[in-house]
Amino acid sequence: MTSGMTARLLRLLSLLQTRREWSGAGLAERLGVTVRTVRRDVDRLRELGYPVDSARGHAGGYRLASGTDLPPLLLEDDEAVAVTVALRTAAGGLAGIEESALRALAKLEQVLPRRLRGQVTALQSALAGIVWEDRGPRADPALLATLAVACRDHEIVTFDYTTRHGTTTPRRAEPCHLVDSGGLWYLLAHDSGKDDWRLFRLDRISDARPTGRRVPARPVPGDDPAAFVAGRLSSVPTRHRAVATVHAPADHVRARAPGLATRLTPVDDATCRVDASDDHLPRVARTLAGLDADYTLDADPAVLDHLRRAAHRILRATG
Repeated sequence: MTSGMTARLLRLLSLLQTRREWSGAGLAERLGVTVRTVRRDVDRLRELGYPVDSARGHAGGYRLASGTDLPPLLLEDDEAVAVTVALRTAAGGLAGIEESALRALAKLEQVLPRRLRGQVTALQSALAGIVWEDRGPRADPALLATLAVACRDHEIVTFDYTTRHGTTTPRRAEPCHLVDSGGLWYLLAHDSGKDDWRLFRLDRISDARPTGRRVPARPVPGDDPAAFVAGRLSSVPTRHRAVATVHAPADHVRARAPGLATRLTPVDDATCRVDASDDHLPRVARTLAGLDADYTLDADPAVLDHLRRAAHRILRATG
């Protein structure tokens, strides 16, 4: 099989993936060949194991059959760039799909041609969005992608980590999970130097580098990463304490605010507790504002003062 024929077959396969059904004439026009050549190429795809069905009639028609043995997804250059940028955007901001977007992004960027990586980077840097002044730190999508691959491959990474006190130290760790909690991203990993599990805030990680060394998957204590992360977060010291007792079932709150899952603790069938404590006062206010139920609040004076000022501004604005 010549290189030209191979390229044409890949192009044909890509076209078949874009529509439910193609006419023979339509495929011939797109490929710049005759309908007879399209028939021969379809036969070659079938010989290679691709399930291409043909419809009867003068014009004829072709489509990929449904089933579990479909070929790998083939994307045009512009499609690959669009999907990659969309996944990076989703990974940085849409609650509820971040981890799925990260896994897909890790797979796609690993096979993306070098010429397209430059286009993706340029396009991403050119995109402008509204960023609220008090939104707080956000994770770098490139760092998210790097750590997502390391989590998937169980590959040790090294990085510099800045603590909440401003001290920066080198770390070496085995990544396990990436967790979004109330708008902050965390890496759950086994710290080689401490020989213990640690949570690392991604906005405090810099110069992350995969080492190329893969290790067996290490089970998280309790076999429940979400519960483990929730427990660790509840014990992490924060500048501003704010705990809300919400008069609604935990499932109700979780469904309306997925990002709070690691901060939520059921109390009984009709009540749950949300730990909105944070180093950033506006983020405490946003967390509480997102609760779709009445609640009572146990918080530090600084938190209460901030909330009162914000409430008065809202009341004045609404008359």
